[in-house]
Amino acid sequence: MGAALLAVALGAVAPGTARSQPVSCPAVTVTTAGTAVIPFVDWAENLGYDAHGQLWVARLYRNEVQRYDSAGRVTATVPVASPGAIRLGPDRLLYVVYGDNSLNFVPGGHDSGVVRFDPAADRPVPEVFVSGLTMANGADFDAAGNLYIADTGSGVVRVRPDCSLDTAWSDQAQTFGVNGLTVQGDSVYTTVYLTPQGRLLRIPIADPSRRSTVADTVLADDLAVGPGEFLYTATTSGALLRTDPATGATCTLLTRDPLAAVAAVPGSPRDLMVATGRGDILTVRLGD
Repeated sequence: MGAALLAVALGAVAPGTARSQPVSCPAVTVTTAGTAVIPFVDWAENLGYDAHGQLWVARLYRNEVQRYDSAGRVTATVPVASPGAIRLGPDRLLYVVYGDNSLNFVPGGHDSGVVRFDPAADRPVPEVFVSGLTMANGADFDAAGNLYIADTGSGVVRVRPDCSLDTAWSDQAQTFGVNGLTVQGDSVYTTVYLTPQGRLLRIPIADPSRRSTVADTVLADDLAVGPGEFLYTATTSGALLRTDPATGATCTLLTRDPLAAVAAVPGSPRDLMVATGRGDILTVRLGD
């Protein structure tokens, strides 16, 4: 979201040709799973699940991540400065982006990176996993345990399981303005917020220099792999999009308040959780 403050002045057009096209989306049913205490102050920047299937939400302006139970009640909070993506690691720890704030572009801005903590601990204590980034935003792991971070200031950064930066890989994936990120199979998918088109890019893990455009969107924020192995993208223009990564065919599942992030519900073939700029958390169930 912080990247939006720079959208008018800055923009980098990624290589590739858009292949999005109108297709029919299934009908959806939307229910509210959690309600903001103070609208927009409770901006929900991201969300993810721990190994026990408990939902965690990044409250950007409250500088904390919150755990929710099935009734929508907050059951734990962990302090994280300007939190972004929340992802479950192969070690069953939660990895949370910090410093997801466009003020980091100003000289003297704060640090950005990723912290991790044990979500099962009585009082989880975050520890720094990687630091020194400009504005870390989205993140996800591949099957080998490498962590990919969408750093809005530089591009996609790969971090090895031992915390070391894979600079040779990352130097080939430089794209200013990246925002959300997810991994599917042998590819990293990332949104580019700071372009007129709001592009969705594919970056082959084996050859990151060969990135290509999957689809053009509008103000695409975070994304996730979900039901049907489609890509689901939340946009701050208020649309939840479904994209076929093989063809780029894109349709709109719903349109409402600004949307910031989406996550597949573990074990469900039809449900998505969506974080909103207002701060509410939505359950979106796809129809047949």
